Amino acid sequence: MNYDAALDQAIARLHDEGRYRTFIDIERARGRFPQAIWNRPDGEKQEITVWCGNDYLGMGQHPAVLSAMHEALDATGAGSGGTRNISGTTVYHKRLEAELADLHQKEAALVFSSAYIANDATLSTLPKLFPGLIIYSDELNHASMIEGIKRNGGAKRIFRHNDVAHLRQLIEADDPAAPKLIAFESIYSMDGDFGPIAAICDLAEEFGALTYLDEVHAVGMYGPRGGGVAERDRLAHRIDIINGTLGKAFGVFGGYIAASAKMCDAIRSYAPGFIFTTSLPPSVAAGAAASIALLKTAEGQKLRDAQQLHARILKMRLKSLGMPIIDHGSHIVPVHVGHPVHCKALSDMLLRDHGIYVQPINFPTVPRGTERLRFTPSPVHDLGQIDHLVRAMDRLWSHCALNRAELSA
Repeated sequence: MNYDAALDQAIARLHDEGRYRTFIDIERARGRFPQAIWNRPDGEKQEITVWCGNDYLGMGQHPAVLSAMHEALDATGAGSGGTRNISGTTVYHKRLEAELADLHQKEAALVFSSAYIANDATLSTLPKLFPGLIIYSDELNHASMIEGIKRNGGAKRIFRHNDVAHLRQLIEADDPAAPKLIAFESIYSMDGDFGPIAAICDLAEEFGALTYLDEVHAVGMYGPRGGGVAERDRLAHRIDIINGTLGKAFGVFGGYIAASAKMCDAIRSYAPGFIFTTSLPPSVAAGAAASIALLKTAEGQKLRDAQQLHARILKMRLKSLGMPIIDHGSHIVPVHVGHPVHCKALSDMLLRDHGIYVQPINFPTVPRGTERLRFTPSPVHDLGQIDHLVRAMDRLWSHCALNRAELSA
């Protein structure tokens, strides 16, 4: 086999479909984010504003977070030196898991190297703990959840997105005695819509199913202490396992689950994705713990309020121009384009001509025909930057003669 030719063909297919992904080389500057420097392919440097980051609240540059990381780095050095089972558990890891358990009002928490690994490792391990387990998964669940469910070797059922009636039909068709788990998300990041948490919890209680909630795009962002949508809606106590990330609103790196002490103990004891992975550097764990602690306070609520205000302003201004935005009331602002080539061209023009960095979102992240630009306003974006973005979008939409008919939510 000509392996190079096969690779060339695979990459060429992405180019032909207009969805080849390009890395944009940027330099974040502490204290200036969302301003950054783009190292252009021609060797020049250009100042840009980042509009597609997941550091939703700017915590990646918060003094309290940086101070905690410096302290831990100076005290312990760079890496953890091992897996959690073999020399990789420190006081910083224990402190972080205690903060997370408290955040979600659970008995325990377990930290992984990413939320992707936390989902994959946990969902692929659960059938080992509950033989015969059937997992019911929302069709728009994140790739990490899908991968974990595929790999677990157990039975799975896919229900239509947010369709509780369809979920009920699937559960009713299965053996009442079989162990069951419903896996879903609180906020689906590409459309910014919310999962029906209360209705799914009602169904789970009726049929004796466990609940598994991915709060990756909600932790830090919702609830009086940043515990996510489940905390906001006073439903966290009805969720058996909560998955979250440390790399978005908390501004650092890593992922976790929060659950009962027995559940966390079993997952840490059986999940290869936990057992055989080097633990987070102590400095990262320290920074994440500091971020979580701060976002539980009144200062955290101010940041959440400012972020929501900026999201509402951006949506309102784009709507007033007839932009086809998808608005489900969350902090995420997707603008529908519907074609991968057009989406990439808009992204390129925004970056090159207006200093606005927003990546095109194409298949397989979203279904074909739903390609979009996904904006994530934050408290550290100011009104002048919002105005500049809106004016640039208006000019480019006219220049490219794109549809201004507003999408229904």
